[in-house]
Amino acid sequence: MSLSRTIETPEIGGALGTELAPRKHVLDLDDFTQKEVAGVLGSARSMKEVLGRDIKKVPALRGKVLVTLFYEASTRTRISFEEAGKVLSADVINMSASGSSAEKGESLLNTGLTIQAMGVDTLVIRHPHSGAPHLLAQHLDKVSIINAGDGLHAHPTQALLDLYTVHEKLGSLEGLKVVIVGDVLHSRVARSNIWGFATMGAKVVLSGPA
Repeated sequence: MSLSRTIETPEIGGALGTELAPRKHVLDLDDFTQKEVAGVLGSARSMKEVLGRDIKKVPALRGKVLVTLFYEASTRTRISFEEAGKVLSADVINMSASGSSAEKGESLLNTGLTIQAMGVDTLVIRHPHSGAPHLLAQHLDKVSIINAGDGLHAHPTQALLDLYTVHEKLGSLEGLKVVIVGDVLHSRVARSNIWGFATMGAKVVLSGPA
């Protein structure tokens, strides 16, 4: 038995752009405007051209420190962030809960405050508990937080990659019917995809077990 649901979205015009409004955190796509999503996709397109060069590096984040902090195992997401940081000329530090003070019972907030005290600019976090990135964003005033997946809640960067891939293949997102099939209730990627595709003018249909 399956349950299907259609999410209607308003008509949204406009082509993808490259201008990106300042944003301190990336926690989910539910508060991204169409212009912001379009700006990210436009920047990704420009970076794709950079990756085709002999020297795959730009100075955008030179002098900045990026830390990846993963409380769950990851291969693709973690390596992707590390590679992206290096391409943008950031100094990248990889951390995991295993081998850190978290194993001795240090709280997530104390870990975050310690990282902030070390002068880190951006923290990329994956955590098994929904809302963990939001907690850090509320208490760390000098660090930008990027959510690389939190519990069953959200995975905004994966959703942005999905949006980019579909746009590159089909040329547009507006007016598309996008069907997300599977255990949507327990999928953080599906939740972020719903917000992202809907924001860009697609009609999202959900189909999963009842």
